[in-house]
Formats: sequence, structure tokens, C-alpha cells
Amino acid sequence: MHEFHQLSATSLQGQPINFNDFEGKVVLIVNTASKCGFTYQYESLQALHNKYASQGLVILGFPCNQFGQQEPGGATQIEQGCLINFGVSFLMAAKVDVNGEHAHPVFRYLKSALPGFLTRKIKWNFTKFLIAADGMPIKRYAPFTKPEKLELTIQKALAQAKSTL
Repeated sequence: MHEFHQLSATSLQGQPINFNDFEGKVVLIVNTASKCGFTYQYESLQALHNKYASQGLVILGFPCNQFGQQEPGGATQIEQGCLINFGVSFLMAAKVDVNGEHAHPVFRYLKSALPGFLTRKIKWNFTKFLIAADGMPIKRYAPFTKPEKLELTIQKALAQAKSTL
């Protein structure tokens, strides 16, 4: 089992999310915020979820309040905002830190595996990490990279996953 599949998180509803459930699936992890200039990306993330979930894509959003205090609400506010404003039905984790001594283990691992430009730190909301079906991190995307720009890489990763089954 790959190191990624040994990780876990807690859902926005307080339920465990065990990453070993994602073995054989392509995973896109995104740190999110509901009051960010990039919040519109929820729509594109949901479109990717709608299009590729049945083929093995898992999208997992991690709300974070570390950048400009742009995710100030609690779980209920976050959940309602995502659902009402963007129709989000993909997995959302409980609010986490992505940098610093309290950074969630998922982000510690991803920043180590896929360091950013000049620094390992996540610089802003909507940084994206694509993980292959075998648990190997594929690529890190900057916040300004629109989710639809990941589609070709997602398709390739899904095809690769299908061919190894």
C-alpha cells in the first residue's frame, strides 16, 4: 500500500475518510475557501466530479482559513455555502491548516512529495494536487490554474488506472 493510501481525514460532517478507500482511484485534493477570489472554481471542480466520478475520479476539498481569513465559518456554514452556491456534491473534509506546525498530515505529505515553486509551502487557496490511482502524486497546480485545465491529465491518469486493473 502506498503512503498516500495510509492517510486519513475527517469529513465536514465529522465522519472518517480513509484514503485506503481511494486505492485504484485518481484523487484531486484542493484546499478551498468560500470567500476567496478563486471560489468560482467550485463550479469547475463540481463539473469534473460530475463528468469523471463514475470513471474513478475522487475530488476532496479541504476548507482552510489560513489565507486572508477567507474561510471563517464552521462546518455547517461551509457545507451550506458549497451546496447552495455551487451545488457541491464531491467530498469535503473538515477545516484544516495546510501550512505551519498544525498542518494536516495530508498536506505535509503532499508538500513534501510535490514541492511548489521556490517553496514547499502552499501559497494560497485552491492549490490542487493530483494523485494517481496507485497513490503516487502526479502534479501540483497553482491556485490560478482553473480545474478544467487539469482535464487532459485527469483523463490520462484515469486511462492509466483502467489499464492496470
